[in-house]
Amino acid sequence: MSASKWTAICWNADPCFLTNNRFLRRCLGCLLALILTAGGAAAQSQGPLRLNLDAPDIYIVQAGDTLWDISALFRSDPWRWPDLWQSNPHLIYPGDKLNLFWADGVPYVARAAQHEVKLSPAMRASPLALAIPSIRRHEIEPFLRQHRVVETSLLEGASYILAGDSGRLLSGLGDRVYAKGRWDEARRFRLVRPLETLYDPQIGESLGVLVVDVGEVMMEQANPASLTEDDAAKLRVTEMRSEIRIGDRLLPVVDTIVDPVFQPRAPAVTIHDANMVAVPGGVTQIGVLDVVVLNRRERESLQVGDVLVIDQAGQLAEDPVTGKSVLLPEVRAGVLIVFSVFERASFGLVLEATRPLSVGDTLRNP
Repeated sequence: MSASKWTAICWNADPCFLTNNRFLRRCLGCLLALILTAGGAAAQSQGPLRLNLDAPDIYIVQAGDTLWDISALFRSDPWRWPDLWQSNPHLIYPGDKLNLFWADGVPYVARAAQHEVKLSPAMRASPLALAIPSIRRHEIEPFLRQHRVVETSLLEGASYILAGDSGRLLSGLGDRVYAKGRWDEARRFRLVRPLETLYDPQIGESLGVLVVDVGEVMMEQANPASLTEDDAAKLRVTEMRSEIRIGDRLLPVVDTIVDPVFQPRAPAVTIHDANMVAVPGGVTQIGVLDVVVLNRRERESLQVGDVLVIDQAGQLAEDPVTGKSVLLPEVRAGVLIVFSVFERASFGLVLEATRPLSVGDTLRNP
């Protein structure tokens, strides 16, 4: 049986049970690649399904299994799972038996039928938390809360911390701080600190400013809209992820409803001239589960859940006959999923890396 089968099985399962697993880093990329073409990549003739030589005929879903674990068992091109899965299951639970079978010379995977059991009338409660999952948002929620890309003009026009209480240079949870700027009716603000201005390496355009979230403050003024730009407003630090410094910027808190899981798919459009342009944290080598900033965004119709292949530029090789240097073709080096999209940039999570990745590596449709 092939890796793609398991992928199919698990990917269509209801996304409610994600646990860290020993195979997560190894299998994450396979799973994502599989779902991306299934989500709408351009159709093209791919030939007959070929299973891995060591793919099992029967697999019992284990507690702690993830979509990534199961998908890697069957195919090296797991994105073709729709061709393999006989039906569209909604829930797969630990203990379920998955069978591989053949029909008209084509392999399929299906959840085995349960033995007939006589039951007395009763309501059966099956906790959704036991279902085999998709990508759970809580896995990267801490990063989403701490990083974002902000328009340069918005950041420059934002209010800022003027002083700490009693002349303190650093403030913490529960402290009073004073800020100056333009005010309206907003009472809650996120405190952000600029890290770097991002630029598109293709056209040199500014993509905005990468900022880190350091905390949250609440307005103490009775009527903040009455304050002028020359007035100092009183605020209280209600959340703290780092020490609060003079000069930190204030952005109004905007409550939004977000999906609890990410459903990977192929981008609906062809992605051109895309690159990884930055790595929050300043690391030089990028690997599995690292977050990267991309120079593609909403205006290129990039969406949360889109999966992209990471390519690296080919190396220079010396031609033994002519003695000239020859640039080798690009090589596939990994897979990532887009999990947050801004007006000018977006964040991606690396799911697969077959070699060390770096800023500047290119991105394309799978």
